[in-house]
Amino acid sequence: MSATATSAPKSDADGSSDSTSPSGDLTDAVIRFAGNSQDGIQTIGGFLAKLAGRSSREVMTYMTIPSTISGGPSIFQVHLASGEVLSSGDEADFLFAFYQHSYDSHISSLRDGGICIYDSDNVTPDKSDKRVRHVSVPITSITIEALGGTAKDRGKNMLVLGLVTALFQLDRTKLVTLIEGQFKRKGEDVMRNAMVAFDTGYAYQVGDLLGESFNLKAGTSDNSNQVTTDGNTALALGLVAGGVRFGAAYPITPWTTIMEFMRSELPKHGGLFVQTEDELAAVSMALGMAYAGHLSMTGSSGPGISLKMEALGYGSMAELPLIVVNVQRGGPSTGLPTSVEQSDLMQAIYGSHGDSPRVVIAPINVEDCFHTAVEACKLAKKCSAPVIILTDQALATRIEAFPEPDIEASVTEPELAIETRPEDFVPYPLDGETRHAPPGSKMAGGKYPVVTGLEHDAWGHPSGSPEMHQKMVARRRDKICKLADDFPALDVFGNDSGDVLMVGWGSTWGPIREAGIRARDKGLSYSSLSIRHLNPLPNGLDEIFDRFKHVVVIEMNDAGLYGCGQLATLLRARYANPKIVSVTKTDGLNFKIKDILQRVADLTS
Repeated sequence: MSATATSAPKSDADGSSDSTSPSGDLTDAVIRFAGNSQDGIQTIGGFLAKLAGRSSREVMTYMTIPSTISGGPSIFQVHLASGEVLSSGDEADFLFAFYQHSYDSHISSLRDGGICIYDSDNVTPDKSDKRVRHVSVPITSITIEALGGTAKDRGKNMLVLGLVTALFQLDRTKLVTLIEGQFKRKGEDVMRNAMVAFDTGYAYQVGDLLGESFNLKAGTSDNSNQVTTDGNTALALGLVAGGVRFGAAYPITPWTTIMEFMRSELPKHGGLFVQTEDELAAVSMALGMAYAGHLSMTGSSGPGISLKMEALGYGSMAELPLIVVNVQRGGPSTGLPTSVEQSDLMQAIYGSHGDSPRVVIAPINVEDCFHTAVEACKLAKKCSAPVIILTDQALATRIEAFPEPDIEASVTEPELAIETRPEDFVPYPLDGETRHAPPGSKMAGGKYPVVTGLEHDAWGHPSGSPEMHQKMVARRRDKICKLADDFPALDVFGNDSGDVLMVGWGSTWGPIREAGIRARDKGLSYSSLSIRHLNPLPNGLDEIFDRFKHVVVIEMNDAGLYGCGQLATLLRARYANPKIVSVTKTDGLNFKIKDILQRVADLTS
């Protein structure tokens, strides 16, 4: 049960009683809003998430949006708690249903004893379902009465936000401040209508219909330095902090918000972002700026990354530092543009022709999106090669609250290194690190390097020598391999040895960790491990695997022709360990904790 109740249950609006209903003081609640994308339900969830960040609460959100321009059914789920939140919640404690399809599709998402508040103007509930409590509120009618006849499809979100604020006794003053911050810039009329709808919902006191209201308790920690944001924003901030001052890209869901952020923020730091005519132009322009001596970036989702692959091969051959962001979504082709999947791992590592090694790193939560971006900048400069950040749709749109990063320790101010190179300068030494000389750099020895996509010698001059090609291929590979020596020690969550080690990457971090906690609460010997560095893999994985009877890799991609997901395939190939098995799925949804536990049990019992 997600919602923790501390007071006696009350009769519901239909007169029945439910001894498991949430009531009184809540330390944990999962609230789902179900409607259409045009209703602005994401706005409701966004305000609640931001309020949580200002109230010492932990928060994690989850949303689905239609992939069609015309819109359609959509949800936004908010998990609020006074303690740690690792997932958006398997089941909802409260459901706000705007339409009949919202009710029909999501009533099953409520836990036993949960509460469904529905728009009686649009929903006819199944009153025979005594598993949940039904509360009737004429949301559309109230909104029209408050704002006028033209408000039939507008303002309902703000009215529901007012209902929620009163029902859960949230801090109205802080919410009003957030509302003003978002709507004032849109004009006085918009701001006035938003507040009228909010105040109308707040005054409705839906708690009176329930015979109770709920105090969603805040945490006890100091939230003065807490940040509340989504993964795409956190990642973009990390890129700026890490020293990126140029970017080029083409819009695609769910990458586009990073592009929009960089386009507005880079000029404030002396940088530039260009929206190009296509993906090929974007990666080529970014590579050009890398050649010119600037740390640059590009990004996309799976389909766009496919188009960038030939140019990324050039980046590997020319050994140029470049950040590439892939916000994964369901595939192949156009696939599921607004759903989550982790099916681009093999593409990230092995995409492009020939042996073109690159670094691949994946953040595990929203906070880590920032730190991963900063680290990617350092790695790109250190090894002078493309670095791919593999995030995904779940992290991109999820909102979380976390302590503000140490900005002073994270920020790198870029400098264009065009000083004179000494006489012994060689750009591609066979026994040393890559050393670029941007155009304009003087060569004390009078000999100037060449940057080309052809195989080349230590000066970059084209070479068809079989021996030289062999040495250069090994050189480009070995410099990537050596990075693993500096990766931090792996962190096993739970016991260091035992029956089951659940392994994941990316946004599966939270669900896998929570699954481990629940398993240990039942006396099972489960631990978890999330791998951030995917190419090269970190050192010591084989030693960790040896300490467990079963190693179950949990990821959101297909089991493929040979029965293993993409990371599991890499791990089995690397360690030839038959105990490594795979749990996969491709339904476009996040893993539920109960599903992880059931499938792991099926594989290991």
